[in-house]
Amino acid sequence: MATNHHDTGYKELFSHPEFVQQLIEGFAPSEIGELMDFRTLTNHSGNYITPLFEEKFEDVVWSVDITWEGVPQQVYLYILLEFQSRVDHTMPIRLMHYVACFYDHLLKTRVTTPGGGLPPVFPIVLYNGSQRWTARQDVYELVQPEPPGFLRVYQPHLRYYLVDEGRYTDEELGLRQTPLSGVFGVENAGHSWEALQQAVDRVVAIIQSDPNKDRTDRIITRWLKRHLSRLGAEIHLDQLNSLVEDRDMLAENLENLVKKERLEGRQEGRQQGRQEGRQEGRQEGRQEGQDEARKEAARNLIRRTEMSDQVIAEIAGLAVEEVSQLRSETRH
Repeated sequence: MATNHHDTGYKELFSHPEFVQQLIEGFAPSEIGELMDFRTLTNHSGNYITPLFEEKFEDVVWSVDITWEGVPQQVYLYILLEFQSRVDHTMPIRLMHYVACFYDHLLKTRVTTPGGGLPPVFPIVLYNGSQRWTARQDVYELVQPEPPGFLRVYQPHLRYYLVDEGRYTDEELGLRQTPLSGVFGVENAGHSWEALQQAVDRVVAIIQSDPNKDRTDRIITRWLKRHLSRLGAEIHLDQLNSLVEDRDMLAENLENLVKKERLEGRQEGRQQGRQEGRQEGRQEGRQEGQDEARKEAARNLIRRTEMSDQVIAEIAGLAVEEVSQLRSETRH
């Protein structure tokens, strides 16, 4: 489910080591998680970022010990929480900037030295927007046109690992019986109270079977209260202190919202026919304005950069053919 602002509730979730472990073990490549000793997870979250992108980021940073070919070393997990309303095609540049600032912090605080070398970083982007993520995942892929062989070695490379919540179906999340997979299910329920009711039921069942039930219950309950408040749920959230102990009260409230949703759906169906004509005219006007804005953005990129039609199309939200036509018109 998309949110249009940073979700500090997620930042709180990932301030707990068990949720970081669940993210890596459940959603990252298995060969990475198998190397990690999660007992050594240490939180290093802080503000390392210069003002270039500061207004757009929420991140958490952890270190964890791994053993590779018999040699122990430390890896930093840089987790960026990306909850913008639109896919950000500058993400590879942002991640390169963030990681560089983090390395600079390690050097300034003498955690390491240039002679001692920089520790490896595993950058992760956690995204929960309604659009599927289409941005490039390596900054090198933004270098257009691709340079000749003798120049390629001099181009920047930094790749991030993407966790796009919306790509996971309910069945896939059901295979991961962890509180975090339950949270993802609640997010993916969107604004459907009926789907949300089912997702919450699943989270409660997961919590009840969790070996650290009381702790997990407190963490998830705080997150869910923020989530329901953001959705505008008509529930007395101050009375919700435990998903396990207050599950009957929560279930009753969600059931009332489901009934209201179904009633509004029937009413909306009757009104839709009368409204379609008026709405269509307004939507066409808005769409024309949006299309022209995208085209103008593409024209500026054509005039001012050497980007390919493919990259400009992805950034401006246009078809490649449209960009090619605009390029032809711009030359004339």
